[in-house]
Amino acid sequence: MRVPGLRPLAAEYDVALLDLDGVVYSGPNAVPGAAPALAAARAAGMRLAFVTNNASRSPSAIAEQLSKQGVPARSSDVVTSAQAAATLIASRFPPGSPVLAAGAIGLRLALRERGLRPVSVAADRPVAVAQGYAPDMSYGLLAEAGVAVRDGAFYVATNSDSTLPTPRGPQPGNGSLLQVIITATGRQPVVAGKPQIPLHAEAVARTGAKHPLVVGDRLDTDIEGAVRGGSDSLLVLTGVSGAQDAVLAPVGRRPTYLAADLGGLLEAQPAIGPLGAGADTDGAEGRRQDGGAAAGAFRCGGFQARRPTGSAPLELSGDGAWIDGLRALCAAAWSGEQITADMAAQALKALGPRR
Repeated sequence: MRVPGLRPLAAEYDVALLDLDGVVYSGPNAVPGAAPALAAARAAGMRLAFVTNNASRSPSAIAEQLSKQGVPARSSDVVTSAQAAATLIASRFPPGSPVLAAGAIGLRLALRERGLRPVSVAADRPVAVAQGYAPDMSYGLLAEAGVAVRDGAFYVATNSDSTLPTPRGPQPGNGSLLQVIITATGRQPVVAGKPQIPLHAEAVARTGAKHPLVVGDRLDTDIEGAVRGGSDSLLVLTGVSGAQDAVLAPVGRRPTYLAADLGGLLEAQPAIGPLGAGADTDGAEGRRQDGGAAAGAFRCGGFQARRPTGSAPLELSGDGAWIDGLRALCAAAWSGEQITADMAAQALKALGPRR
């Protein structure tokens, strides 16, 4: 984590690249407070783009859902992993090339947008296979895709998420369906979606972002994708990843900022400094800023977090805003070697449940 200055994040970054499920909405319902927070961010001059691994729905369908939930959006504001997969294929093959689309309408539309010709059978000799999630995926279509991959077609997956969220809990996602063809052919696909680079690059290219901020609820897709793409990121705690996940985040999955929800876009991130240091710090990288700072000890708001040497547990003291306690804990945890869940348990108990 680092602190850019005294201005809200919405004023520091030109475009927010927002994940959807767990960030803006949860199933059919908007995340509480998301719509007014995004409206205020737009009013502050930040442009919004909605970046999703969901390849089954078209950008227009997603934009319609967002608008109904109080977040006005156009189809051009939505960037999907299907579009990233289509761009990847179009960069290798000429317009009009046949591509076997093993997925839903969103995938076929994305291929057509890039001048490619979606087909459904291996007999059409596709140059590539694009596989994305479809709730009605048939064995026949998977078999055709398998034949094409076996015969040498370039194999691209829109994303590799093993599960997807549903009102009934996690269910098999595209990553699970990929295993059918991987097992049958022994071929691994090139993945376009998060956390791989193609979707991030697609979002930056479509928005023209110069200084984007990736906003997500998952360390393993949103935040890792931002790190790989060289962009700053904000983890919001309204979806999959929670406090323990943040504290235990390995290198490569650590967000630049933490916030309880999208209201964090409207706030200047608080100073996170080594204990004993002055207010002019460079964030939470664990560097001592002056001779009196204690190594591995950090403050944020009214909280102090300390990382003793060796495998001793993290320590947390103080009081104040819950999110500040978590920020201090993350700074301490990330200041040295990877910690374990046992090392974090005592401090997380002291932090208590989100409030």
